[in-house]
Amino acid sequence: MDLTPSRLGSKEHWDDVYDRELANFEETGDEGEIWFGTQAVDKMVKWALEHVPPSQSPQTLEIGTGNGTLLLALIEAGYDPASLCGIDYSAGAVRLARVVAAADEQNTGITFAECDFLTQDPPQIEWDLVLDKGTFDAIALGEKEEDGTSPAARYPSRLARLLKPGAVFLITSCNFTEDELRAAFEGAGLTYYSRIQHRTMTFGGKTGSSVSSVAFNKPASY
Repeated sequence: MDLTPSRLGSKEHWDDVYDRELANFEETGDEGEIWFGTQAVDKMVKWALEHVPPSQSPQTLEIGTGNGTLLLALIEAGYDPASLCGIDYSAGAVRLARVVAAADEQNTGITFAECDFLTQDPPQIEWDLVLDKGTFDAIALGEKEEDGTSPAARYPSRLARLLKPGAVFLITSCNFTEDELRAAFEGAGLTYYSRIQHRTMTFGGKTGSSVSSVAFNKPASY
C-alpha cells in the first residue's frame, strides 16, 4: 500500500478534472472519462446482479462516484434509484454526476453527495452493498500522513464500519493485486467473498491481470 504520492491523489487534480468534464458535458453531452472503461462497469454490474440482486432492494453506496456511471448502469440493470448513493470529495464530480443523471428521467431519486470518505460520514451509516472503482487507488496516491503512512491505511476500517453485518464490499483496483487487497481488507475484519475474472496477460513468464476486482463480506458476528 506504500505508493509514491502523485497529483492523481490530490483533490485539486480531481476538482480540475471534473470542472472540465462538467463544462464539456454542458457543451457536447459527453459524460467524461469512465474510469477503467465500460467493460469494468459491466463486470461489476453483472457481479452485483448475481450476488446482491435488485430483488433484495440493497441500500448501495459508491465511494468516489465521479460522473456516476457505475450507479447509472445499476439503474439500467433494474436497481431502484432511491436505494443508490454516490459520494465524492470533489464538488465538481457531484455536480457532474447530478447533471448526467438528470439527463435521463429514470434516474430520479438517486443521491449524489459531497463527502470526504476518510473524514466524513455519507448520508446514512449502514449499507448492504458498497462499491469502489478506483477510489482506493487514488487515495493511496495521496500525500503521506505525518507518521509516514499512506492515507489509504485509514480506508479499510472506515469502510468496514459502513457495512451492515452480512453486507458486501466490491472493489476494482489497478494499483493493487488481489493478494494486496485481501491483506488490506481482511486485516480490517472482513472476509473474502468472491472475485471477478478480468482479462489476463503473460509477461516474463508470469501471468496476471492489470485490474483486480475482489468482493469482501462483513461477518454477521463482526
